[in-house]
Amino acid sequence: MKIVLIGAGNLATRLSLEMYRIGMPVCQVYSHTEANAKQLAGKLGCPWTIIPEEIVEDAGLYLFSLKDAVLAEVISRVPSNNGIWVHTAGSMPMDVFSGYAAKYGVLYPLQTFSKAREVDFSMIPFFLEANTPDVAEVLCEVASTLSENVRFLSSDKRKYLHLSAVFACNFTNHIYALAAKLLGEQGIPADVLLPLIDETAAKIHSMTPAQAQTGPAVRYDENVMNKHLAMLSDSDMKSIYQLISRSIHKEAQYE
Repeated sequence: MKIVLIGAGNLATRLSLEMYRIGMPVCQVYSHTEANAKQLAGKLGCPWTIIPEEIVEDAGLYLFSLKDAVLAEVISRVPSNNGIWVHTAGSMPMDVFSGYAAKYGVLYPLQTFSKAREVDFSMIPFFLEANTPDVAEVLCEVASTLSENVRFLSSDKRKYLHLSAVFACNFTNHIYALAAKLLGEQGIPADVLLPLIDETAAKIHSMTPAQAQTGPAVRYDENVMNKHLAMLSDSDMKSIYQLISRSIHKEAQYE
């Protein structure tokens, strides 16, 4: 099946390179940025374009991997065809394709992606949605070739999955960045935190996050917490510390 990749960002890059590796070649790449389109197409050995109206019309699968803000606009410019149109977004409904394609769905891999970092796709949960049983069968076949963990999920449920992922990944990574900033200001290398970070993540494979929670906020040790607050000169970091501490203590009361 011929595949057209519409997008050349982090997810699009890693997904298309994995498809290429396992023998699911991409026949064309679109990106609004010429450099990105050209670079990824070069790795995939296929043509590229920066004009949606120039996207080929004879592919079987059109994979839209774009920012939410531009997805609908690009969809409206892609020539009508008989292929299956899918997007990879966590927070966009499947029906964004309604009126533009007869066959459509969602192929959402729950993972954080960076262009320069390889990931093991066989372990990534893929969440699918399809507008017809035939489309569901095709998407299941595609996803199962990529991963051992494939399931169907509605648009309404998927948006909560995406919200949870923002807490678990994006917000957590930002806290890492703030911790590294604090250490950097004291001339301490941030990599001293890596064993702690690794163990924190490892624990929740065998216990719930609530059971794994430790620290002064669990018991609301105000003596320690006030000392920490006095050490923070950044008002935003103070607010984050206070808000998260209150939330930790509140959730601990239910355990």
